[in-house]
Amino acid sequence: MGLPIDPNEHLVVTCGGTEAMLVALMTACNPGDSVIIFSPFYENYGADTILAGANPIYVPLRPPRFDFDPDELRRAFSQNPKAIVICNPSNPTGKVFSKEELLFIGELAAQAGTFIITDEVYEHIVYPPHRHTYTAALPGLFEQTLTVGSLSKTYAITGWRLGFLLAAPEVISAARKVHDFLTVGAAHPLQQAAVTALRFPQEYYDQLARDYLTRRELFTGYLRKAGLTFVEPQGAYYVLVDISEFGHSDDTAFCHWLAKEIGVAAVPGSSFFAEPVNHLIRFHFAKRDETLHEAGERLLRLRGA
Repeated sequence: MGLPIDPNEHLVVTCGGTEAMLVALMTACNPGDSVIIFSPFYENYGADTILAGANPIYVPLRPPRFDFDPDELRRAFSQNPKAIVICNPSNPTGKVFSKEELLFIGELAAQAGTFIITDEVYEHIVYPPHRHTYTAALPGLFEQTLTVGSLSKTYAITGWRLGFLLAAPEVISAARKVHDFLTVGAAHPLQQAAVTALRFPQEYYDQLARDYLTRRELFTGYLRKAGLTFVEPQGAYYVLVDISEFGHSDDTAFCHWLAKEIGVAAVPGSSFFAEPVNHLIRFHFAKRDETLHEAGERLLRLRGA
């Protein structure tokens, strides 16, 4: 990250990135505070905000690039939020926030005295020409940023439930108190085993990005061949597909139909939006090549369904 990090002062190890996010929100917020959340968002953000006793302020990301409107974001900050949550790269859109976007958010947050909670669990899965920028490493933003991270995606060990929260010492001191009353700690034997992964050379991370780029091209190639409209992900391993042409007004019902009749599972897009959006579904391509080929061949049958 380019920062002198001392694990004893700056880090809390948690039971996965999901728990780290809840710890971050409960550390930053008191009951009655407000939290800005970009929509669409990973489902837990809204629930975690409510569990922390805070109120979500949703700011839409505009397709097809899922950029935010600067004026809308300014209006959200005018409500004096205690925190803003950023998923970078984003689940479910695959958006990678640019350095310029993060600096703009940081400027608004500094003016409002707002914490920036950034979920960066897909930090190493980014596709050229896009580059991942650590918010906490930007000038002047470390003291007000709580960085949520995870070993789950980078090392394909989602079941191990190993995540972390990184922040300034005074913030981490409070976060440790919150964490102690949630789960006490992540499994120590798994932490010890994970040290092996943390010592991997840079080539591992470079190869990880190349492998996921190959998977992205493989799966989206089938989507193009099937004539489906989708948003090409800039990072992470999700893709949103537009199902408007199939005449379904209920994305959940469509996903049930897709699984039963086509044999491919997807997640209803409405589960990620604060707005009434029912024309999108989310696929993910964190699978073996043969699985992606089989799923792609099945999706080609949509034209005859």
